[in-house]
Amino acid sequence: MTGGQIAGLIAAIAFLILVAFIGVFLLRLTKSIGVVTVDVDQISREVEEILANANELLTDVNGKVKTIDPAFKAVGDLGESVSSLNDATRNLTTRVSGVGSSAKGLTGLSLASKVSKSAFQGYRNHRKNKKAK
Repeated sequence: MTGGQIAGLIAAIAFLILVAFIGVFLLRLTKSIGVVTVDVDQISREVEEILANANELLTDVNGKVKTIDPAFKAVGDLGESVSSLNDATRNLTTRVSGVGSSAKGLTGLSLASKVSKSAFQGYRNHRKNKKAK
């Protein structure tokens, strides 16, 4: 055998070893891809179940929101009514306080509060006397 033939034989053996390692690598890669494919299939089935549950939950929530909507509208209307009542009370207070004052210098509003306070105290005294008997 000549030196060229020995070099060719060594190159052929090296190429054969390279092909064997590439074959082993491809077999392992194929098995890994198979495992990944099975895992992806399982995950996709679970995701489909989760999405179905989410859609069912969303449908249920939308139905309940439709049921609650009139209550929220009523609360909103009540808020507007209370705001209007506050405005009317503010206007009435302004008118009553501007009416004038009594002989002692009290405004109409403070006079009304004094009268109501004394009436309430009289009512309390009446109840205490009634319980004492």
